[in-house]
Amino acid sequence: MFDLFRSRDKAVRYLLGALLGVVALSMVVTLIPGYGTPSQDQGMIVAEVGKDQITVRQVQSVMQNVVRSRRVPQEMIPHYVPQLIDQMITERAVAYQAARMGFRVSDEEVANAIRSMLPQMIGGGEFDRNLYARYLQQQGLTVDEFERNIRTNLLLLRLQNIALEGAIVTPAEVEQEYHRKNDKVKVQYVSWTPKDIRSQVTVTPEEVQAFYNQNKSMYMTPERRSFHLLIADEAKIGAAVQLNEDQLRAAYSKNLDKYRTPESLKVRHILVMTNGKPKEELPKLEAKANDILKQVKAGGDFAALAKQYSDDPGSKDKGGEYDGVVRGQMDPAFEQAAFALKPKEISNLVKTQYGYHILQLLDRQPAKVKSFDEVKAELATEQKREAVYNLMQSSIEKARAELAKSPDNAQQIAEKYNLTYANVQNAGRGEPVPEVGVNAELEANVSSLKAGEVSPIFQAAPTKLAVAEVTAVQGPRQSTLQEVEATIRETLINRKVGQLSEQKVQETMDKMKTLQTSGDLNAIAKAVGGEVKTTQFFTSDGAADGIGPASYVSEAFSKPAGTILAPFNLGNQVFLAKVTEKQVADASGLNAAREQLVLSLKQRKSQERKDLFEDGVMTRLIKEGKVKKNQDTIKRLVNQYQS
Repeated sequence: MFDLFRSRDKAVRYLLGALLGVVALSMVVTLIPGYGTPSQDQGMIVAEVGKDQITVRQVQSVMQNVVRSRRVPQEMIPHYVPQLIDQMITERAVAYQAARMGFRVSDEEVANAIRSMLPQMIGGGEFDRNLYARYLQQQGLTVDEFERNIRTNLLLLRLQNIALEGAIVTPAEVEQEYHRKNDKVKVQYVSWTPKDIRSQVTVTPEEVQAFYNQNKSMYMTPERRSFHLLIADEAKIGAAVQLNEDQLRAAYSKNLDKYRTPESLKVRHILVMTNGKPKEELPKLEAKANDILKQVKAGGDFAALAKQYSDDPGSKDKGGEYDGVVRGQMDPAFEQAAFALKPKEISNLVKTQYGYHILQLLDRQPAKVKSFDEVKAELATEQKREAVYNLMQSSIEKARAELAKSPDNAQQIAEKYNLTYANVQNAGRGEPVPEVGVNAELEANVSSLKAGEVSPIFQAAPTKLAVAEVTAVQGPRQSTLQEVEATIRETLINRKVGQLSEQKVQETMDKMKTLQTSGDLNAIAKAVGGEVKTTQFFTSDGAADGIGPASYVSEAFSKPAGTILAPFNLGNQVFLAKVTEKQVADASGLNAAREQLVLSLKQRKSQERKDLFEDGVMTRLIKEGKVKKNQDTIKRLVNQYQS
């Protein structure tokens, strides 16, 4: 009922789903301050695409978000960095190629994309350009920079869509995919793991020294900053704020209009819907409504008749009832009739844009002002929140002003204004800080300050305002051997363990190859000191219990039962498997799965075409010298995350 009849303007906004899907990562990257501006330090440039540059800072900023959100396991981060860089380069290269081929994006398309990405900039139906410019300024961007990035990403999307059109799937491919996904196999396997390899490995001080001398560039201590941190904490400041009843009564008197409740009705109705019906049906519908009205006026059960006849899905199950109806919410004709009724009175037919209504007024609540006692608890919460917020603002502003004049008195200033104080020493990017943890806002506000400078006031958490005064800056430097000795020793141990493990794995695999012709897994298990185990049935997209993803034994799906598969190793563990049973999927399920199979095959083909297209663009632009990678810078970045 409220969805059907309440009068309200609806602002309809459409998200560009495809655009956001393709450029989600790009937008994270290109919204970083400084994108598109030439760097003077070639050592800070990761790659160049045409005249655009991808910088170390851009990659590090994206990686900070990745690390902080834990989207990638810690141990996989060094492997993720080069993939991220390649993705950033590829996206820029495809957009560059689109522009070179003559594709253009109009100003209107850019404007529509921005409205969809930043709907909060639309107020009263109009795009607020002042709010828009201020928002971008907070991100460290100009309007021109941001809109250039949007235009680039729209170009990228347009060229990719052309490359992905027309993927065709044949019936034979659907049937093949059905069996690939649903056929099952069962295998027996023997596994063996080399024992105590790490205990056999030693690393000498001379080896550590030699590795350090050869790889010094891998071990850099990044810039670190020390600073005083002053925090206005809502909980701490709120504990000192107490409001008496006189203050609450004064606030109540000042805001009486807020506590006025308008006249409201409790009504029920039966709707015979005419909206969207053919004109020739209208007389029948009116006759139906009149017949229901006669039943109601004759003493029929209104609620039961509403459940039986009403076309309003929002109220029919409740006997047509709506409570708390006030003026200005409903269709004008409905509202006029409802407010004219007396309690228990039933209306005649009421015609609205939706159809014919029969109304009954159940109760009327007159307009009134809530008493002080009714709103006291709510008022106390609101007033305290406002008082605490104002005190937080004034305290941190006064503290910042004093800190700028007397930076050596940070702790005393914090105590004076009831602020939390932290003396942070040698903090690096991405490291937790007392009171605020790993904090992007803090890093953004102190990263460019020199010793003795005070940051702007910033939001350190939803309930915390903060200001920082930098006391010392320690620039990037070469790490000493003592600082990285443990890391180097672990690197060398792991390297030697890997080499020795590979050697022992190969010895085991060679031994298994000589034994596999016998087909007797029990004999093989005895020879290598392993144990024969059997999996459950599994599909090619599933997992073989005890082994892992089915891809490790993918050969089993194309070989007959009884086949011994080639030995393979996973880490330090060697496996030899034998196909014992095969289970072909019932073809009767193909029709039910056909639509989903066609969709997944089209998506796979589209991805393959996308990859081929991007590879072609990259190969061509690299050959022409339009894409250049700084491998030394990339290596330093990867090593930074390894250490």
